[in-house]
Amino acid sequence: MRFIILVKATADSEAGKMPEEELIASMAAYHEALQKAGVLLDASGLQPSSKGWRVRYADGRRTLTQGPFAETKDLIAGYTVIQVRSRDEAMEWARRFPAPCGEHADGEIEVRPMLDLDDFEPSQSMARFRKIEGANH
Repeated sequence: MRFIILVKATADSEAGKMPEEELIASMAAYHEALQKAGVLLDASGLQPSSKGWRVRYADGRRTLTQGPFAETKDLIAGYTVIQVRSRDEAMEWARRFPAPCGEHADGEIEVRPMLDLDDFEPSQSMARFRKIEGANH
């Protein structure tokens, strides 16, 4: 089972402020533990929304909007993808995740299971996905 741990953005992350060395050390230790356990698939921080854009789909049209975006509560600052045997194991790893803004600051992570190709009903379109390199088999 794959899970994604989403680190919610803050005003500081949206301003491009880099984390303190203590937090970087905590994150490095946590991700080293994930790697040693063989459950780490991917992890990265994201640039502020001012460097990104959104595409909105409505009424058959696409509208591109440049960042930044006002509501930080709706934004992601980083992520970690793990593959574990159970939801309980994912919860245990999530409990160990370092406080994303430092131990004495408010912060939040969100953890969600990821869909695998086997979660979808078999079809011609799903068969096409299975042939794509990098698609989750």
